[in-house]
Order: sequence, then structure tokens, then C-alpha cells
Amino acid sequence: MSNPLKIVAVPMHPEGLKFVAIFAVISVALGFLWMPLFWVGLVLTVWCYYFFRNPVRSVPQNDDLILSPADGIVNLITTVVPPADMGLGDEERVRVSVFMNVFNCHVNRAPMAGEFTNITYHKGKFVNASLDKASEHNERNSLTITNADGLKIGVIQIAGLVARRIVCFTSVGAQTEAGVVFGLIRFGSRLDVFLPVGVQPKVVLGQNAVAGETALADLSDPTPNYVGKRI
Repeated sequence: MSNPLKIVAVPMHPEGLKFVAIFAVISVALGFLWMPLFWVGLVLTVWCYYFFRNPVRSVPQNDDLILSPADGIVNLITTVVPPADMGLGDEERVRVSVFMNVFNCHVNRAPMAGEFTNITYHKGKFVNASLDKASEHNERNSLTITNADGLKIGVIQIAGLVARRIVCFTSVGAQTEAGVVFGLIRFGSRLDVFLPVGVQPKVVLGQNAVAGETALADLSDPTPNYVGKRI
């Protein structure tokens, strides 16, 4: 039988410690004013802890798989030309977008093993991250990963309507394994993944994706690209 504490007491990423502390202090202060406010604050403190959770994931040991970098809903599958600063060329690629709401785990994980060969931060707006235009207009952080065979994919962290802070823990030249944490986005956002040319997505619109576990694509699959529409 599984230990229920492993479900309730999920590890929290250190990035969330200060936020949980702030919520807890405010909750105690509110309790001195009116006790029911303490319980409201306590619930919000627990939610904040839950938001920054960093659960252990079972990462597939298959170098051909491109994994989801985020927990959430696959809300966009389309073909577009990647941003020029990502170094992915000017040919259209399939872009798979995973939208995270405020209840999803917001730790971001590397979709494949390789080297971070480009990281570019862009200031921008904070419109709803589920919209297609968020890829161009919102605050975002673009990363390119190149594997041992020279194959490149792109990952973009996009801030959303509620999100106000993109955090990236890696740097250009750093090596990563698939499923390793490379960043997070606070309080609701989206991750875009640009697949290699000719690679078929293995997810569908509306599907729940799990960071570091769900396969977005298989590099060994030669079938044509799938073009989806925003739901």
C-alpha cells in the first residue's frame, strides 16, 4: 500500500519558500484581527505550497522521445516559423503548446537531453497565455536545446494574465537530461515546444500533459506533421 504522506506532502521547490513564508505571516496577522481570516489565510498558504510543488517524476528512458516541459492542457498544435533568435531556421515547425492554470505544478522540465545552446529573454505584455498571440506579445524566455546528434528543439516559457515572473535556472552551454528541472513560471502560464521538421506530435488538443512523463513526439516516427487548431 502506498504511503498517503507521499501524496499529501509533495516536495516543494526552494523558489516557493519565501512566498509560503509571506502567506503564513499574513495569515497569523489576520488571525489577530479576526480568527476566521486566519483559516482563510491558512488555506491560501497551503495552496501556495501546493503551487510550488516539485513532485518526483518517472522519466521515460528513451532518447527518441520529446517530453512535455510542463503540467497542463495541450491547447494549441500548429505549424509556424520559430522566432529567428532561437537559431532553428526559417522553415515551419510544429509548435505544441501546454497551458498551465493556477492549480497545475509550475516546475518546468527539459523535453530532451542535450545542451542549452541559446537562451533569450523578451519583455512583453501579460495577456491570456491560452491565446495564440501570447507567443509573440507576452513576456517570454526562449531556449534552444541541441542533442548529441545535433538535433535542435525550441522551448519557450510564456508569462500569462496572472503570471508575473519567469524563472530560469540554467544557462547557455549547460548540459541537461530529459526531465530535469530548468525553470518555472509563477501563477499561471504556458510552455511552447517547437518540434523538429517532419516529426509527428503524439498528443491531441485537450489532452492532459505531465511534465517529464508525457511524450509530445517521437523522433523515430517518420509520419507527416499534424496541424491542429486552437481549442
